[in-house]
Amino acid sequence: MLIGIDASRAVAGQRTGTEAYAWFLLRALIPMAGVQGHTLRLYFNEPPPLNLFPAADHIEEVVIPFARLWTHVRLAAELQQRPPDVFFTPAHVIPLSYHGRAAATIHDLGYHYFPEAHPHRQLACLKWSTRHNGRRAHRVFADSQTTKDDLIRFDGIAADKISVVYPGVDPDLQRVEGEMVTAVCQKYQIMPPYLLYISTIHPRKNLERLVRAYAQSDLPHQLVLAGKKGWLAQPILDTISNLQAPLSEKIILPGFIADEDKAALISRATAVLYPSLYEGFGFPILEAQACGVPVLAANTSSCPEVAGDAALLVDPSDVNAISDGMRQLAQDNTLRQILVTKGYANVSRFSWEKTAEQILKGLVEMGEEGGLEIRD
Repeated sequence: MLIGIDASRAVAGQRTGTEAYAWFLLRALIPMAGVQGHTLRLYFNEPPPLNLFPAADHIEEVVIPFARLWTHVRLAAELQQRPPDVFFTPAHVIPLSYHGRAAATIHDLGYHYFPEAHPHRQLACLKWSTRHNGRRAHRVFADSQTTKDDLIRFDGIAADKISVVYPGVDPDLQRVEGEMVTAVCQKYQIMPPYLLYISTIHPRKNLERLVRAYAQSDLPHQLVLAGKKGWLAQPILDTISNLQAPLSEKIILPGFIADEDKAALISRATAVLYPSLYEGFGFPILEAQACGVPVLAANTSSCPEVAGDAALLVDPSDVNAISDGMRQLAQDNTLRQILVTKGYANVSRFSWEKTAEQILKGLVEMGEEGGLEIRD
């Protein structure tokens, strides 16, 4: 079977969220498709870096640069001229004019709960593209049961065409000790002990409450808020700057953390804090557990689904609950060790190989439903 895949999101230099999803999924999917005798045609809107993916005879890279409207004009034309058996977009939108069999991964519908956290144009685009993907696709892959439930509730997508397929976790993300940890802390000017948040600096991540909770926790730890600044980050920064010294000086914003530094930074943290208001999945929870670090997470949306019984769950709307949770994780060594042990067990449920296996199975089934003869 010839499977066309929009790989445009996999070439991002600083991978977060959907870009990381596309890259890790394709890395796992490529060898699996080869073993099963399928050909993958990967579409890029710019030349991919050398060795982005392993070279293989069953991989065809199609580079079709285009300045604007790449998906609905240039990619659509390519799909029309040389249609694959099925088309899959892991992190973007199905071209409007494409009428072949198509599948899409939908990651979350958080904009329905917090529309004010998005610029108006972005909000309109998110609403349209998600509904379009859900209704146009023959098969939808949802990152979590939370996302599936939201697709049914908000967009009226039929439940029987939505498959919950959990993403994996970076297999290279493991606990790091020793000199590498020291070097990374020095690089980002961080002084242990510290509590770590690692994701985009964005209102939906509940960082204003997190900062207020930290301010009243009276802990000696630094609070490290690591990640790129997103839209509407300024109120979060203002909340920090309005704190009096030396408290404000204990909050560190090192920016985006390079992939090669992430494991060391997480490993040295006393705890990872993720009381996000809404998540379609919540990668930082698993990243912390993979590095042997206890997690504080929200008790809402998909966070409990991802964390299992291996995190301290709190009400993300309750500053006191977040602050109490911080103190528990910082001061209760027994609780910390219990969560670390459970975390290692929980994270083993997730792998990109499992994700790729389920995605490929769904694509093959979709092809068979369309009348294709699939040969092993």
